[in-house]
Amino acid sequence: MIQVRRGVVWVNRKIQVEPPKSEAGIRDVAIPPHLIPIIKQHLETYAAPGQEGLLFPAANGRQQWPSTITSYFKKAAEIAGRSDLRFHDLRHTGAVMAAQQGATLADLQARLGHSTANAALLYQHTAKGRDQLIAESLSNLVRRT
Repeated sequence: MIQVRRGVVWVNRKIQVEPPKSEAGIRDVAIPPHLIPIIKQHLETYAAPGQEGLLFPAANGRQQWPSTITSYFKKAAEIAGRSDLRFHDLRHTGAVMAAQQGATLADLQARLGHSTANAALLYQHTAKGRDQLIAESLSNLVRRT
């Protein structure tokens, strides 16, 4: 479980640690179990120790500059053959994958920390071929009865 209670924002090139923008942003988010060993390894290897320790500290122990994170992500996306991706696209992908596993709009709203359903809807995209899977699932329902 990841507890979201605060976040880093950059204002005029200065770091500010603040609570989320809305009450809905304060939340607990379940981690898919297959990721837990990877996260534990990251915490042991890279994160700063303690409850106040940063997950992705810079070499000097402080917060990363957003441009540094973007630079690393762009390199990784290029290696993966997806230079068209932006870092924020990971959030969209996670929301779509959760919806495909049966998450309701209310589930997605809570998971993403949105205070309105309209905000959560912005993260909903249909995946290629999804309509065919839905049609097949509907046929499977009929066959079982």
